[in-house]
Amino acid sequence: MGRESKTKNQKRARAAAQQRAQEQFASVPHSFVFHRGRVGRSLQQLILDVRRVMEPFTASTLQVRKKNSLKDFVAVAGPLGVTHFLVFTKSPTNVNFKLVRLPGGPTLTFQVTQYSLIKDVVSSLKRHRMHEQQFTHHPLLVLSNFGLQQMHIKLMATMFQNMFPSINVHKVNLNAIKRCLLISYNADSQLLDFRHYSLKVVPVGASKGLKKLLQEKFPNMSRLEDISELLAKDINLSESEAEQDGTHNILELPQVYAGRGNMKAQQSAVRLTEIGPRMTLQLIKVEEGLNQGNVLYHSFILKTEEQLRAALARKEERLRLKAERRCRQEANVQRKKEQREAHRKQSLAGIRRKQQQGEDGDSGAEDPGLPEDQDPANQSDDDMEYYRQEVGEEPEADLFPKRVKRKPGPLCSPQPSKRLRPSQPGEQPASRKAKHRRALGQPQRGGRSPREPGNSQRPGQQNDPRSPKGRGQQRGARTPKPGGPRHPGQQGTKRGPRLPGSKFKGPGKPGLRRKQAAQGKGGRQRPRAPKKGQP
Repeated sequence: MGRESKTKNQKRARAAAQQRAQEQFASVPHSFVFHRGRVGRSLQQLILDVRRVMEPFTASTLQVRKKNSLKDFVAVAGPLGVTHFLVFTKSPTNVNFKLVRLPGGPTLTFQVTQYSLIKDVVSSLKRHRMHEQQFTHHPLLVLSNFGLQQMHIKLMATMFQNMFPSINVHKVNLNAIKRCLLISYNADSQLLDFRHYSLKVVPVGASKGLKKLLQEKFPNMSRLEDISELLAKDINLSESEAEQDGTHNILELPQVYAGRGNMKAQQSAVRLTEIGPRMTLQLIKVEEGLNQGNVLYHSFILKTEEQLRAALARKEERLRLKAERRCRQEANVQRKKEQREAHRKQSLAGIRRKQQQGEDGDSGAEDPGLPEDQDPANQSDDDMEYYRQEVGEEPEADLFPKRVKRKPGPLCSPQPSKRLRPSQPGEQPASRKAKHRRALGQPQRGGRSPREPGNSQRPGQQNDPRSPKGRGQQRGARTPKPGGPRHPGQQGTKRGPRLPGSKFKGPGKPGLRRKQAAQGKGGRQRPRAPKKGQP
């Protein structure tokens, strides 16, 4: 029973601690660090280094695409609780850095005159101190020489202070302070120095040998006979380990600090080691709003009161015109919506009216007539049957006249089908080509035509204008002369030119065929082998 209550209490305490952490995380300022436009490889690395400075309350793995605009970042900044934008841009002459406060501004534009990356700063040090545990807490912000009374100086100090969580000196945990960010302003050159340091606390008042023992790496005492020699004499120590502490960095610790020998109410020295990046900034201008407002301060351009009033009037005029266009657009949208609603109501009223007219039987609609596939005679029979059922009498003869189909005349008669010549007893049925030659009036292969030599048409075909032969004679067409036999033992003629409606073509090229027809001579062809059953 006691174990179960203990587990419940632990779960409840863990859930409360998680809720407090989430509330604390949402209450502190957050930032986006990204670039706009094309930038070089060095500037991209500088952006990553600045993200390291702003950790843990920044988007360390923010992905930026070319098609993303500033509005896209503003749209996602609200739900994520982002309060500051740090935007880097590059021009052909210099590198610019913009510090934007969301959601209403202002916007500070700086020019990056010089910068150094983390790898450059670390490589210049003999021994650097940087590890991942330092980036689990936000850095301690230190502002120097920002006590001037100019408006833009105060605004810069306020902007830098609001970038990081505020610190309560009475409740702060010293073990959470591992880094320090120093921003110093030079009033003579009007430049800002951006420096990032790693913070270390070591005890003071002990000899160098004792401090060496307190370090994580134990010193080499192979040349010593007794440990007292290490404590009494400062031997076996390099010159780089010489102490540089003084009154400028020695203080009394109010709490126990992480590290060997850092006890409460004891003297300890605070040492700073630069870990980068390093930047030198120059303020260019201060804008009102989110990168689109009035210019409150400009370091290069100075405007008189009249120019400022004229610029303000132009901006107010633009805003007024924009508001008018917006009102006009909303009015047009409302008018179109009303028109669509009125049209819908009118259409529904017309549909109801037609339905009522159909129910009353007094519809003014035009009779669509009979369907195409319905026979008028069947319709008349149906009407007569309906009359008998409703009236109970036989209808008069002229009440429902039956329509008689008219026979099609010679002009609209369909094309007559081909008349096939019946085969004689004992005769093989004619092939398709033989039927075609017979229709053209040509003799069959391997024998004489059954028709007379002088007449190659069937009776009644000469005066028939529908036959191909009759059309040719009416138009003055001449029958091609027959050619010689194809090979010895077989008689026949070459096919003539293709007639209208014919499916087969004559042999040879068209030019050669016309030439042979004009000369009246048959073309000389290679003899063909006789078919089976022929001599």
